[in-house]
Amino acid sequence: MQVFAKAPIPGLAKTRLAPAIGAQAAARLHAALVLRTLGTVVAARAAEVELWATPDVDHPFFAECRRQFGVTVHAQTNGDLGARLGAALAAGLARRSQVVVVGCDCPTLSGSDIQEAFTALGDGADAVIGPAVDGGYYLLGLRRFDAHLFSDIAWGGAEVLTRTRTRMAALGWSWQELTTRWDVDRPGDLSRLVAMPGFDWANVLSGSWPPGRRAT
Repeated sequence: MQVFAKAPIPGLAKTRLAPAIGAQAAARLHAALVLRTLGTVVAARAAEVELWATPDVDHPFFAECRRQFGVTVHAQTNGDLGARLGAALAAGLARRSQVVVVGCDCPTLSGSDIQEAFTALGDGADAVIGPAVDGGYYLLGLRRFDAHLFSDIAWGGAEVLTRTRTRMAALGWSWQELTTRWDVDRPGDLSRLVAMPGFDWANVLSGSWPPGRRAT
């Protein structure tokens, strides 16, 4: 089980939210989402959890993630998101028969999503996808690998999911899709996050929630 995350550095993390809430708050929000995702994934107990980090695996935030959740930390490769996802999944499949990867942009990710993904792969699906409302995906699980799934795609755009489906169909793969969920990527996504029970938005925005603490 792989979790992809950036270090919560202002100007690097959640840059599309910075015009609305500022770079510092955007970075703190990213940290909160990473901790929330790790808590969900670890609690699902579906597989050993690896945190795939960028740009520096020695950033103190990742040390805190390791301490809180007992995850191992691995360096993402260079290149665009597709190159980095492909390299991590290929490495995982070299060691295991199935691998599931998630990002940290989906605050409604549930343990049942993780369990359902591994069940689908265990039952013989070549892949499993968690579709995102914005046209991307929040989860991808593979039992087979093909680098074509990750090349020449405008990551962050509205066609990511459609292109991935088309390429899997061309490969003759079978796949299962999970519940469609929303990501936090743009200012328009913040209203749903503010209304979400159990997310300490006020403290994230004010700066009184430090990135080293577990999100509620």
